[in-house]
Amino acid sequence: MSKEKTEAGVPEHDALPLPDYDHLPLGSLQHRIRTLDEAGLRAVLAYEEAHGHRLPVLETLRHRLQGLQEGAEPSEGSPLAAAPEHAPPADARSAVSPVTAGPAMNPPSHGTPENPAQPRSTG
Repeated sequence: MSKEKTEAGVPEHDALPLPDYDHLPLGSLQHRIRTLDEAGLRAVLAYEEAHGHRLPVLETLRHRLQGLQEGAEPSEGSPLAAAPEHAPPADARSAVSPVTAGPAMNPPSHGTPENPAQPRSTG
């Protein structure tokens, strides 16, 4: 077996033209497959048929393949572009500083075990 294809010509996950394919929501997948040519789309379709077999995904891939066969062109853009479904990396710095920190708080006396609530006097 080659490193890029498994049995029956199904591509390996890492050889797919869409990075992190298995984690793309259907809405993102619908947009990302528009950048693929027929060969790339067939590779994704073969992978999905062999591994996930998710009906909405298969229908989406087959519909796009039919469009390409009828003369549709792949759209511009890159399937490797930033994915809005993934959060950006966290900033390593904290936004809290002595300047932005809130005021010091003292808990109410009835809220600490060291100082139980005292009966209230009526007066």
